[in-house]
Amino acid sequence: MTLAPERSRNSTAPGESEQPVRPAHPRVGYQPWIMAAGTVLATGGASLSLNGVMRGWAWYLPLLTTVLVVAGVMALLRSLRARPLVVTAGGLAALVAILTLTFFRGTAVAGFVPTGQTLSALEGLLQRAGETVLSESTPVAPNAGIVLLACAAVGVLVVLLDALAVPLGMPATSGIAILAILVVPAMLKPQSVGWLAFLLAAAGYLVILSCSQWYDTGARLAGDTVRNPGQTRRTALIGAAALATTLVLPTAIPGFDTGSFPQGSRLNAWGTGNGLNPMITLGNSLRAPTGSGRITYGTTAGTAPYLRSVTVDSFSGESWGPDDRGAARQAGTSRIQQGTVLPPELKRSVTKISPGNFSSPYLPVPYAPESVEGLNGQWGWDPLTLSIRSSDTNTRGQQYTVVSSMPELTADLLARSTRPPDGVAADFTTVPADVPEIVRSTADSVAGFTSSPFAKALAIQTYLRSGDFTYSLDTPARAGYDGNGLSVLADFLGQKSGYCIHFSSAMAVMARVQGIPSRIAIGYAPGRLTGETMTVAGVEGVSQYEVDSRDAHAWPELYFEGLGWVPFEPTPSRGIVPSYATSSSAAPGSPQSLENDDALDAPAATAPAPTPSSSAVPLPGGGTSPGAGPGAGPWLAALGGVLGILLLGVTPRTIRGAVRASRLRAGRDGPAAGITAAWTELEDLGTDYGVPPQLSETPRNYTGRLRGTGVLGEPGGMDDAGHQAVLALTSDYETTVYGPPEANPEPAVAGTHVSGVDAASKQAAGRIAAVQEALRANATRPAQLRAGWIPPSTLRHMARFAAAPLHGTAVLVRLTAKATVRSWEGARDGLRRLRQG
Repeated sequence: MTLAPERSRNSTAPGESEQPVRPAHPRVGYQPWIMAAGTVLATGGASLSLNGVMRGWAWYLPLLTTVLVVAGVMALLRSLRARPLVVTAGGLAALVAILTLTFFRGTAVAGFVPTGQTLSALEGLLQRAGETVLSESTPVAPNAGIVLLACAAVGVLVVLLDALAVPLGMPATSGIAILAILVVPAMLKPQSVGWLAFLLAAAGYLVILSCSQWYDTGARLAGDTVRNPGQTRRTALIGAAALATTLVLPTAIPGFDTGSFPQGSRLNAWGTGNGLNPMITLGNSLRAPTGSGRITYGTTAGTAPYLRSVTVDSFSGESWGPDDRGAARQAGTSRIQQGTVLPPELKRSVTKISPGNFSSPYLPVPYAPESVEGLNGQWGWDPLTLSIRSSDTNTRGQQYTVVSSMPELTADLLARSTRPPDGVAADFTTVPADVPEIVRSTADSVAGFTSSPFAKALAIQTYLRSGDFTYSLDTPARAGYDGNGLSVLADFLGQKSGYCIHFSSAMAVMARVQGIPSRIAIGYAPGRLTGETMTVAGVEGVSQYEVDSRDAHAWPELYFEGLGWVPFEPTPSRGIVPSYATSSSAAPGSPQSLENDDALDAPAATAPAPTPSSSAVPLPGGGTSPGAGPGAGPWLAALGGVLGILLLGVTPRTIRGAVRASRLRAGRDGPAAGITAAWTELEDLGTDYGVPPQLSETPRNYTGRLRGTGVLGEPGGMDDAGHQAVLALTSDYETTVYGPPEANPEPAVAGTHVSGVDAASKQAAGRIAAVQEALRANATRPAQLRAGWIPPSTLRHMARFAAAPLHGTAVLVRLTAKATVRSWEGARDGLRRLRQG
């Protein structure tokens, strides 16, 4: 069989019609969409790291929608060849539209055009977001205000990234926009960014760098083209080296444990941080499926005490904040003096504490500490709250002994403390003017009719522990009031569901409204026995207790003149109600002594001193028992099986086999269709085994390379059957594409067409099988596995298939715009003719 004379596929011989040629560059319509895909991958991937800054994943869908809409609109405008300034303005307009549609649909025209009411609603959400930022620590509740800020910030960064990469011609600088997203979790999360978010952001950044050359108007070398394989390899090599350096190098650099951002000195992709956040949000610790930051201790007090780390007392009108009176702190912990008048009879106890890996600048101790021995580093205590904090170290690895003292409190003793507080700092008594009306009215209705401070305190505690309220870690997050601002407190009193911080905040604020000084203590509820013993202050055989992040707790402390700060427990199902605060021990004549308060008696009865247990306590508000109803396990297993079957059906291997079978049947549409399909299959086989066709190659040049005897001198090795099959396929394809059409084809005899088609299909299938076998026999084992299971040709077609709808949409919009313009011009000309006539 003789091959046709070699001829360039990019030229037309005299006297012949122009033949189809391969495009020299990627289609222009794909370029903006690939750039948009890189932008979405970079910003959307980097935004994954915000999980942990914001709680849960409910915020991610609106954020990703914002990114997709803004990037998509800019890609559409660029595909329509709009000016750079118009593209940027369109991106900002799309950002405003999608934010309006997502958050202010009810106040907008057509759902996405803002109005004056939209601006008023925006002001309310921004105020709510400000309260959350000021009052909560990470992870914050994803209420509408916070999600709006996140979507707006990331949307602006998408526009900035695009502007830097394309119109300004500074693609490398566009990484600033990605870094702006990653720096937030790097500074705020103990886990830092996380490896997945970093990898996706880096991959998107590399795509942006690769695509930016399409918009580079400067001169470059002829070989420096988009499809230059050397450039692709260099880009991948540089990116891989930078990524490896970023992940490996920090492991050799020591981090820091003090300063503004502890644990923030390195990209901590796999590690986790342990430590109780001193801010008021404890939900993240309580929701943890397994406890972290284990603390063990033994005490001579007889029962496990609350461990108190820090108090929250300063109230700005918008949020509670931790005490941070650094200038007033007293250095040293060998002698700690209470600044309040106490009765002479005090009960003292000694507690030996080992924080282990728990890391915090605040020291957990039983209240009220008189001295702490055995600490390393510089520690100081606040005279107003007795909280202990270090200026140069933390609790990790420390082991210390605390001497504490408290009055022997009884209900009768508290009931006789009726004198107004004297000498209490304004931090504990100030009631902001903007306290919500529901807080004032509830405090007045619950405790306004009582006379003594203790009776008021018991009335508030009884109300919050009543059956009207439920303990829940999930309701505040779902309803958007997880936090501690005043507006959050109003929502809590309306919903009557929350966890310790909501109950303790409600009691503290309501007590202040009733004239009782108050503050919130942050620390740990009484622990559980480990089954081991230890020696404390020379006493052997003292039971050892343990707590971890799941025991994190908040409770109110109220001030009574002559007795000092007294703890209460308003949170149902958490902690232990003190003996002086139960209904059975209420002062004579108080409302609690006249009622059978099961809400108070029940917790006291069900919360005795802890008993030995080697397992962790169940999470409060946890799920139902195993026998409560049908489990989801069988349904999940069945769903997983169905998804597994579906995934097997869409693997590259199965797709490749289906495509090959379809091509080999293409001869039913005519000989030309069958020959063209067989040639396409030959090109894909070469691509799968590492010999893809080049844009400027003729069919003969390509098959010469494929057989190993071409002008580029690749090593050969095909057997004779493979050689003959390649030659036959090449000859048929050249004759079909470049040869003259058949002048007078003879009509087919009835019944012979089907048999002829079948014979041609079998012949094509045999030739393809021979080529495949020859390529496989001369390929290495890794190349064989790649061609069989992850064929590059299939991946290339899948990428084109994914981009095709975007390109088709752009073409449709472009044609629609042209048709609209032409219709408008026709209507205008018609009106002009009517006026002239």
